[in-house]
Amino acid sequence: MSEMEKVVETEEKEVVSRNFIEQIIDKDLAEGVYETVHTRFPPEPNGYLHIGHAKSILLNYGLAKQYGGQFNMRFDDTNPTKEKTEFVESILKDIEWLGADWEDRLFFASDYFEQMYEGAVKLIKKGKAYVSDLTAEQIKEYRGTFEVPGKEDPSANRSIEENLRLFEEMREGKYEDGSKVLRARIDMASPNINMRDPVIYRVAHMHHHNTGDKWCIYPMYDFAHPIEDAIEGITHSICTLEFEDHRPLYDWVVRELEYPNPPKQIEFAKMYLTNVVTGKRYIKKLVEDGIVDGWDDPRLVSIAALRRRGFTPESIKLFVDLCGVSKSNSSVDYAMLEYCIREDLKMKKPRVMAVLDPIKLVIDNYPEGESELLEIPNNLENESLGSRQVPFGRELYIEREDFMEEPPKKYFRMFPGNEVRLMNAYFVKCTGCVKDADGNIVEVHCTYDPASKGGNSPDGRKVKGTIHWVPAKEGIKVVTRLYENIIDEEKGVYNEDGSLNLNPNSLTVLTESVVEPSLASAKAYESFQFVRNGFFCVDYKDSKEGAPVFNRIVSLKSSFVLPK
Repeated sequence: MSEMEKVVETEEKEVVSRNFIEQIIDKDLAEGVYETVHTRFPPEPNGYLHIGHAKSILLNYGLAKQYGGQFNMRFDDTNPTKEKTEFVESILKDIEWLGADWEDRLFFASDYFEQMYEGAVKLIKKGKAYVSDLTAEQIKEYRGTFEVPGKEDPSANRSIEENLRLFEEMREGKYEDGSKVLRARIDMASPNINMRDPVIYRVAHMHHHNTGDKWCIYPMYDFAHPIEDAIEGITHSICTLEFEDHRPLYDWVVRELEYPNPPKQIEFAKMYLTNVVTGKRYIKKLVEDGIVDGWDDPRLVSIAALRRRGFTPESIKLFVDLCGVSKSNSSVDYAMLEYCIREDLKMKKPRVMAVLDPIKLVIDNYPEGESELLEIPNNLENESLGSRQVPFGRELYIEREDFMEEPPKKYFRMFPGNEVRLMNAYFVKCTGCVKDADGNIVEVHCTYDPASKGGNSPDGRKVKGTIHWVPAKEGIKVVTRLYENIIDEEKGVYNEDGSLNLNPNSLTVLTESVVEPSLASAKAYESFQFVRNGFFCVDYKDSKEGAPVFNRIVSLKSSFVLPK
């Protein structure tokens, strides 16, 4: 194949691989609809972001970077009943952690309340909006159904002058919550129910986190959002599929308010993970009931929870890339997210020894009172991580499950008369065990072969089992936490009454775990591979100086296979 043919083939592959949003943007730029690309991420500050939001963040930010455009970080804070400064701060932290840089382009929808009010007045003057006295229930009734067209609001024919006066009085606080609303005049017979004279302003005497008590009327999201995009010069307003039916209203608002170069709304499919909890209402209840210890509990899939558990921005970006961008809703197995974090960490992190459920191992023929330092590589697959020295002596800790007094067939670990390899150390042969008065095994005994240092026998004999260990004297006692899905996967997410099917084994806390002495100084968010046990991260919330708490990020094995 010639070089030219290779270039053509490469270009063809690039064209085929471009998602439908990129194709729309390419066409808009080629036809001169827009001169640049300007995107935004517009969360409502009424909860913590979850893994699904990560897709939107990375998509909007990635497109702006890809096309050399701009990216805005904007809070759609038009509903003060649910919004908190706590959520604003957590969202900013999450987005910064994911690597989306908004530079000096941080905005709040509430910054535009005056322009939104002026836009509403403009609609009234054009005869395109009117003040209604109907209650929320009556408005729903008048709106009709998919089969039955809506009925005209009794207030729809008020004069422009009366509507202007009433709307100004709404702003002045003369009316109680729910007593009056401002509706757009569009089409009560429209097949799209969103176009049947939607409410665009309501009375709400609520304190706002950003504007305080300045306003007692607030715009509805469907009215505010297109205005925000237009004011900021957004070119492509990328949102999820549930807003597809709202697009005609979005276009109506920017058209009737006569914005030049109006933004274009594009919808893509949400990312659904199997057997996880993302609904803010459910998470709030889990927090309030003390089932989880906050919105960042490592069993959740909020971005804060994933960060606390030990997931990395790179692993989430890989996950989002593998999921792709489409117009069809689909579910993704949680195992794929676990695959992504394994892929990211396996070459980056040192592999250290930690015994989660320890039992003492005594090497009877090792000299009492003596010890040595063994040089152990940090990661056999990545020599650049170097090596470390680990103390070795007569008394060690091994995993309780690595010894059985009466083992089944094909059990190759430690049992009386069997020889195994202590990882990076020596061959040892089990001689027996010691039990307490209740018959519980409290100590295992063995002898070692001094000539097998490094885990290799000079006479060439083979052993089938290799187990890890931690020195008893120098080892550091820590707390380790093991996680399962917070949802009982066999029963499904919800019970018949709508409550969550919670897994009673979603959290296991081990308080007697022992790790290598080097981990005593591990800092919050540092992660390691505990050989044979998985990847673990230092918990930022519960760890103390010299006493880290380790959260298991993910086990080492998975049934997930990356699709070809």
